[in-house]
Amino acid sequence: MTNSVHVIGGGLAGSEAAWQLAQGGVPAVLHEMRPERGTEAHKTDALAELVCSNSFRSDDCETNAVGLLHEEMRRAGSLIMACADAHKLPAGGALAVDRDSFADAVTAALRDHPLVQIERAEVPGLPPQDWSSVIVATGPLTSPALASAVKTLTGEAELAFFDAIAPIVHLESIDMDVCWRQSRYDKVGPGGSGADYINCPLDHAQYDAFIDALIAGEKTAFKDFEKTPYFEGCLPIEVMAERGRDTLRYGPMKPIGLTNAHRPDE
Repeated sequence: MTNSVHVIGGGLAGSEAAWQLAQGGVPAVLHEMRPERGTEAHKTDALAELVCSNSFRSDDCETNAVGLLHEEMRRAGSLIMACADAHKLPAGGALAVDRDSFADAVTAALRDHPLVQIERAEVPGLPPQDWSSVIVATGPLTSPALASAVKTLTGEAELAFFDAIAPIVHLESIDMDVCWRQSRYDKVGPGGSGADYINCPLDHAQYDAFIDALIAGEKTAFKDFEKTPYFEGCLPIEVMAERGRDTLRYGPMKPIGLTNAHRPDE
């Protein structure tokens, strides 16, 4: 396409950028290296594939800054938000999505847009001089060649990203005679019922034993591309536990907004 804006990276930001350009009448060329070149985290060649959490965090536009951003994006005709709303899952006050159908919907919308051209090839360095308008939106899994070129251009010593691994608990291993379903503050949220999370209560001794096990437990070894500083907004649970025995109970495990269905008077 002539006079096109080139968008490098087909993740959330790149997909949204290409969509907004095209919707505004500006031709866009979206460059995505997958499947020609894969990454350590992606599993498919779909655009906007989520490789970590499937949660977009709070969708409360009245009391939460993230929820307000969601609403602003919706009003701006966001493709990402439209697809998220169409493929949402129960998650209390958060907006969570079915990662596969969400990514497929984003991919289909961009593929079918007459002003979007999708190029499946790596951009192995800084954009060519004849690309007059370029958006680099390659995110944390930027190819080594492009990352090196960006560092050279900016003079930065590091381009760092870290995200925590989420543990998986099998439903059949949870005793529902002890645990119960409830969203914090009974929030129904965009796709929920007010009972979208399973809550597992701990008494003082159980909590202490849990913290001890987290600290003493075997830790996974970092891969080379993961050896970066921790991101304070998304710390691994064992790192939080190592910072103090009360960190978790005043953080993500804080016992507020919940009522034990088996002991409602406590």
